[in-house]
Amino acid sequence: MTIGAFTAVQSASADVSVQQQQDEAHQRFQSLSQDLRGQLAGHWFDASAGKLTLAVPSENAARQAREQGANAVVVQRSAADLDKLLADVKELIGDGVPGVFSWGVDVRDNQVDVTVNTTRKTEATERFLEKVRALGDGVHIAETRSQQRQQAGTVQAGSPWWPGSETYCSVGFAATDANGGKHFLTAGHCTNDANQAAYGQTGQQNRIGTSNVGGSRSVNAREGDMGVVAVTESGWNLSAAVNTYGSPAITVTGSAEAMVGDRVCHSGNTSKWQCGEVKYTNKAVDYGGGLVIEGLTWTTACSKGGDSGGAWLLGDKAVGLHDGGPSQCVQNPTNDADLSIFQPVNEALRKWNLTLVTGSGDTTAPSAPANARSTGTTASSVSLAWDASTDNVAVTGYDVYNGSTLATTVTRTTATISGLKADNDYTFTVKAKDAAGNTSAASAAVTARTRPGAADGEAPTVPANLRSTGVTASSVSLAWDASTDNVGVTGYQVLNGSTVAATVTSTAATVTGLNADTAYTFSVRAVDAAGNQSKLSAEVNARTSGNTGGRTFTNDTDYPIRDYQVAISAVRSTATGSAKNPITVKVDATHTCLEDLNVTLVAPSGRAYPLMRTPGGGYSCHPFPADRTFSVVPGAGETASGTWTLRIGDNGPGDTGVLSSWSLTV
Repeated sequence: MTIGAFTAVQSASADVSVQQQQDEAHQRFQSLSQDLRGQLAGHWFDASAGKLTLAVPSENAARQAREQGANAVVVQRSAADLDKLLADVKELIGDGVPGVFSWGVDVRDNQVDVTVNTTRKTEATERFLEKVRALGDGVHIAETRSQQRQQAGTVQAGSPWWPGSETYCSVGFAATDANGGKHFLTAGHCTNDANQAAYGQTGQQNRIGTSNVGGSRSVNAREGDMGVVAVTESGWNLSAAVNTYGSPAITVTGSAEAMVGDRVCHSGNTSKWQCGEVKYTNKAVDYGGGLVIEGLTWTTACSKGGDSGGAWLLGDKAVGLHDGGPSQCVQNPTNDADLSIFQPVNEALRKWNLTLVTGSGDTTAPSAPANARSTGTTASSVSLAWDASTDNVAVTGYDVYNGSTLATTVTRTTATISGLKADNDYTFTVKAKDAAGNTSAASAAVTARTRPGAADGEAPTVPANLRSTGVTASSVSLAWDASTDNVGVTGYQVLNGSTVAATVTSTAATVTGLNADTAYTFSVRAVDAAGNQSKLSAEVNARTSGNTGGRTFTNDTDYPIRDYQVAISAVRSTATGSAKNPITVKVDATHTCLEDLNVTLVAPSGRAYPLMRTPGGGYSCHPFPADRTFSVVPGAGETASGTWTLRIGDNGPGDTGVLSSWSLTV
C-alpha cells in the first residue's frame, strides 16, 4: 500500500466573529464626521484589534478618531502627499515599463509601493527605477521573480494545492485560530517541510501562504497524519463549501467522529468525489520504512495518489483528512490492502486549537429590544437603557443608532452616547445581534434633548504611577493613581500595546487571556462622561509567568468512550524545561471492559507512549479501575511545554464508558 499523494481545499467564507467586526468597521467609517474624513491619509480594518483604524496627520485628529470609535495612527504623509507621489510614479511609468506589474498606495505603511518582476527587467526598467528612487523614501520598490495572473482566490475543500515545487496535494478543511488567522488542514505528509511556500497553481504560482509554520504544524508519525497551511496572502479567503466535482457543493456545518458502518465521502483532486463505507476506526497502518500511524479510519471508498489531505465527510459533517490508499482506484474492494484511509479531523483541530469554518445554520434574528428609554443627559451626552432581547441561540450585543448613524456597539443593555451638541434633540434606536450576524428589528425610537450650556471639552489628567501588581501565566494585574477632571472621571481604558484590553471604573485592572512567559506593554487613559480622553500614561512592561499550578495539568471535560472509536483529550502544559522522569498520568474513567482498551499518551514532540494495550485473544472483561495511575519514562530531549494528548481507543463491541478527567505531571 502506498501513501496517497497530496490534496487541498480552497474556501471562501470568513469567520463569523471577524465578519461581524468588519461589518461594524464599515458602518463606523460611514458614520465618521466630514471634518475627520477630510484629514484621513487612509483607513483599514485591523483584524488583531477588531476595529477600524485611521491614518491621520496629527494628535488632534487622532483624538477625534478615538472619540468616534476608531483606532488611530499618526502618519508622516497626508493623502495629498501620497496622491502626488503616486501621480509622479504613474507619469514615469507612462504606457508601461518592462517588469513593473503593480503600483499603488500602501495606507498601512503610508507609502507608495512599486513591484517589479526581475525576470523581465531591461535597461529601460533600470532607468525607471533610478528615477523612482529619486522621489525619496515615500516610494518603496519590491522585487519578485513572478507575478499575478487572473484567478479565483478561494480555498475550497477537495481542490488542489502545491507544496513548494512538489507535486500537488488536496485541501482538507478551512479553519481559523483564536486570533482570526486563516488556515486549512491537510495531510501531514504534505506539510513535512517547515515554512514551505504553498501555492494554488503549479509552477509555484498564485501563492496561498505557508505550510507548517515554525516547524510545529505537521505530524506524520504514530500520533497521526495531519498538517496546517497558514493562508496569509491577500485575496485568498476561506470557505465552508466542499468541492464535489460536478454536483452542488456541500456546506460543512460542523464536525463528527465516524463509526464503523457509516457511509462517508471524500473530495480530492485526483479521484474527485468518491464514497464508501467505514470498515475500521482506530486502526494503525505500517507504510514501511519505520512509518507507523495509529488511530486511522479505513473505508471502502476509492482513492488515488494526489487525494492526500482532502476532505472526508459524513453527510455535511467534517470527519477526516485523506491519508493514503492503494496504488490505483479500486471500486467495492474486498481486500483490506485496497481500502482508503483517513486521519480523524477533530484530533487535528484540537491539536492546534483551530476552529472549523462552517456554514451558518442560525438564521433566526433576535427579538427587538423593548422599553428603550433615556436615563440621563448632559450638555454633550445622552444615556440610554433597554430591556434585553432574546434569541434562539444567544444575543451577543447591541448596535445603538443616532438617527441612521451607528453611534456605538455594546454588549450590555445600557449605553452613553457622547460628543453631542448642547441643547439639541436627538433620536436613538437600538438593534440586537447574535453570533451568526443576524440583526433584530429596531427598537421604538427614543428622543432626548441634551442640556443647555457649554459642552465639556476638557480631558482628564493623565493617570500617574502605572505599575504591575502581580502576574500569572495568563494574566497581569495593574494599578495606577487616580486622574482628575473638571467634571468627573467616569472610567479608565487599559491598553495592551495599541489595543484596548479592559475598561474599568476603578484604579486597578487585571488583563487576562495572555500567553505564558511572554512580555507585554500596557498603558492607561482616563475618560470622562463627555467622552474626553486623557493622554496615555507612561508605559509599564510586565512578563507573564512560565506555568500555573506547578507542573500538573488537568482536563476535566467528559469524553465518551464508544465501541471502535477513539476518545481524545488534550492538556496544554506551560511548564518549562525538560519533562520529569517519570511522567505521571492519572486517568479517571469508567468502562465495563478495560481489556478492550488501548491507552496512549502523545507528547508535543509527536512521540507516542503506550500506557495500556489490548491483550488480544480470548479474555474476560474487568471494569476500568477508578483513578488509574500510569508512569512514563520520557524519551531523550522530551520537553515539558506544549500540548499533551491522551487517546483511549475502544477495540471491542458491546460496552461503553466515559473518560471523566485526566491529569499530567511533567
